[in-house]
Amino acid sequence: MIERWKWFLIRISKRPWFRASLYSVLGIATALVALLAAPYIPDDVPTKIGSDAVDNILGVLASSMLAVTTFSLSIMVAAYGSATNNVTPRAISLLVEDPTTQNTLSTFVGSFIFSLVGIIALSTGLYGKNGRVVLFAATIIVVVLVVYALLRWIDQLSGLGRVAETTARVERAATQALCQRMEQPYLGGLPLEVDPKALPGARPLYARKIGFVQHIDMPALGELTQAEDRAVYICVLPGIFVEPSQPVAWSVGIGEDCDDALRDAFIIGAQRTFERDPRYGIIVMAEVASRALSPGINDQGTAVDVIGRGVRVLSHLSRPTPPEDPKFDRVFAPGLSVADMLDDFFTPIARDGAAIIEVCIRLQQALASLGRLGDAAVALAANRHASMALRRAEAALTMPDDYQRVCQAADTAGLLDTSNQQGK
Repeated sequence: MIERWKWFLIRISKRPWFRASLYSVLGIATALVALLAAPYIPDDVPTKIGSDAVDNILGVLASSMLAVTTFSLSIMVAAYGSATNNVTPRAISLLVEDPTTQNTLSTFVGSFIFSLVGIIALSTGLYGKNGRVVLFAATIIVVVLVVYALLRWIDQLSGLGRVAETTARVERAATQALCQRMEQPYLGGLPLEVDPKALPGARPLYARKIGFVQHIDMPALGELTQAEDRAVYICVLPGIFVEPSQPVAWSVGIGEDCDDALRDAFIIGAQRTFERDPRYGIIVMAEVASRALSPGINDQGTAVDVIGRGVRVLSHLSRPTPPEDPKFDRVFAPGLSVADMLDDFFTPIARDGAAIIEVCIRLQQALASLGRLGDAAVALAANRHASMALRRAEAALTMPDDYQRVCQAADTAGLLDTSNQQGK
C-alpha cells in the first residue's frame, strides 16, 4: 500500500499545478508571517530602512508577474505544439514534467500571490510599522528569487521544444528507466522460468480495466506471499497493454478473498509512462527518427543523431550489473527481452530509412557497435537486425553503387558476410 501511494504521489508531484499550488501557499504564508514577526521588531527600525517603499514594490511585482506568467504560458503552449509537430506527441509529457520549467512558473505564480496578499493586508492596515519591516525584507527575498528564476527561464527558453533538446530528454528518461530495470531485472523478485498455467492450484488474476500497466506494487505482492505455500507469477511488465480477459498474474495458495488486493498491486492507466517502462523510451526515440525520415520533414540528420542516442541507451543492456538480491522470493516476474528492445528501436528506423544511404550506413555501424559490446544476446539481436537492414536497403536503394557502399559498411562492421550480396 505504501508503494502504491508513493507511486501516486510521484505522478501527482510531476503535474504543473502541484508545484504552482505549493508555491502559492508558500507565498501566502510568507506574506502573513509578518503579522507574527512584527512584535519582535524594534520600534526604531522602520524609520531606518524606509519600509514605506514596500507598497510600490509590491504593486510593481504584482503587475509584472501576472504579465510574465501569462507570457510564459503562451511560450510553453507554442513549444509543446512545436514538439508535437516536429518530434512526437509522446515526448510532450517530458516537457510538461520538466522541473525547471515548473519551478520557474511556480515562482512567478507564487510571487504574484505573495504580492497580492501583501497589498490586501497593507490596505487593511494589518501590518503596522513593524510588520512593514518584515514584509519589506520578505519582498526583497522574493525579488531576488524572481530575478534568479527569470535568468534560468531565459536559458531554458533557448532549447524548449526544439528537436535536439526534446530528444535528449527522451534519451535521459529511457536511460534512467533501463538502468533501474537492469539493477532489478525481475522487479525485485525471482525470474519467471515456468509456465504458471501448468502449476497445480494456480489461479489466473485478470486485469480490472483496459489500459497499460504503469507500475507493479512489488512490496504489496510480497506481503501477500509471506506464507511458504503462497506464490505469485507475474505475466506482464510495465508498458504491456492489458484487458479484462487477459491474466496479469497467476496465484498459488492465495484465496479468492485476496484477489482485490492482488489486482490493486497492478496500476493500470490510459497511457504508458517513462518511469518504469524502458521500452517506451526506446519506442519514442524511434518515433522521433521515423518522423524525421518522413517525406514532409526529410531530416536524415536527426535520424542519424537518434541512432547514436539509441546505441548509448541500448549499450546498458551489455553492461555488467551486480547480482540482484531478491527482496520477494515468492514473487516471480519475466525479464526484459533484449530482442524486443532492439526490435522496438531499429525496425521502424530501418524501414523508413531504407532508401536513404546515410541512414543505412549509420544503422550498420550502430548495430556493429552494439554487437562488439560482448553480450551474446545483444550481439545475436544486432546481427539479425543488420541482416534485415541490409535486405531492406537492397530492396529500396535504386543505385547499385549506393547498395555496394552499404554492403561495404556491413562488411567493415564484421557482423555479416556480404560477399554474396556485393556480387549482385
